[in-house]
Amino acid sequence: MTNAAQLPDIISESFGSPKDPPILLVMGAMASMLWWPEAFCRQLAGRGRFVIRYDNRDTGLSTKFPPGAPPYTFEDMVDDAMRVLDDHGVAKAHVAGMSMGGMLAQSMALKYPERVSVLTVISCSPLGVDTSGLPGTTEAYKQHSAEGGNVDWSKREQVIDFMVKDARAIASTRHPFDEGQTRKMIEEDYGRSGGLASATNHFLLKGGGPQRTVRDLRVPLLVIHGTADPLFPVEHGEALAKAVLGAKLVKVEGGGHELHRNDWSQIIEAIAAHG
Repeated sequence: MTNAAQLPDIISESFGSPKDPPILLVMGAMASMLWWPEAFCRQLAGRGRFVIRYDNRDTGLSTKFPPGAPPYTFEDMVDDAMRVLDDHGVAKAHVAGMSMGGMLAQSMALKYPERVSVLTVISCSPLGVDTSGLPGTTEAYKQHSAEGGNVDWSKREQVIDFMVKDARAIASTRHPFDEGQTRKMIEEDYGRSGGLASATNHFLLKGGGPQRTVRDLRVPLLVIHGTADPLFPVEHGEALAKAVLGAKLVKVEGGGHELHRNDWSQIIEAIAAHG
């Protein structure tokens, strides 16, 4: 676990007025704040929210560690999110997490219930619930993911090409895939981050904290899940909503493991209505 005296820098950015109800956006593995698109954040802020996004450690402008042996745990990343709220003077917030960020968000709400007013989990699976009977990652995505082992993460073009293929592999089946815009964003992320090699540490993380289950959640839960998600099939979102009394489930028709621009209005409306 990271020594308290050597806490990494976690870089964040806000949109909207600090006087409005705060919402913290927590992104997933290997993903900097750019994966919460600025236009998405501004639209959410336009619904009367103080929106905060941040770079997970080992991404973006936050502190990087040598790839291959992260000196921190998943629990440290949970605490990073609390530090971001502290940095913005926020005592309690709506927390929305996507993918691995959804796991972080669930852990945050369970570890720090006094800091989380409501919880939104996007494209994720229930924490501490047996999902062995649910459909797993699709074979097509497993095959694509395995190709990541052949990528030289120090080679810019190799990395960007693979990341674009990854974005296509998890994309919506209902809306067209915008390869040009996707490549532009990934190139920006690569340049801003100084490369993406350190971000692969996220796949090597150990828990570092106590066993928790979302069944113990005591804050209102909204689950948003694409019906065509190849990484966590929609049954995972259904199981998450079923595990928490009173949880709401919003299905994004044809949605993949992404925030497709054409689905923003549905997603933002659901989040804003939740709290």
